[in-house]
Amino acid sequence: MTYPVLAIAVMLFSALTALVAGRRRGGRWWAATALTAVVLIALTIVFDSLMIYADLFRYDEAHLIGVYVLLAPVEDLAWPVVAALLLPAVWSLLGPRRRTARPSNAAQQEEES
Repeated sequence: MTYPVLAIAVMLFSALTALVAGRRRGGRWWAATALTAVVLIALTIVFDSLMIYADLFRYDEAHLIGVYVLLAPVEDLAWPVVAALLLPAVWSLLGPRRRTARPSNAAQQEEES
């Protein structure tokens, strides 16, 4: 299996999960998810490039598309997108459906008296 095939399969699953969660959470959730993805992609580009430059690891060229951002192969950018989509989506889907409002201190004091 090549890197792009694996990345596309996992990204599709992540995108579908995020769509389900996003319908429940709304626009603010999508904005936070997009900002998270941008930050993670930028960090991945920088640190993957540094690690590749330092020769800490290598990719099998036969399994790559051949498109690079700095020194990082474009296939490697799928994983921060997956993390930005899938982790908050799973958290949202497995968490409580509604937030329960906590009573204010004044309301608690009135109830106690």
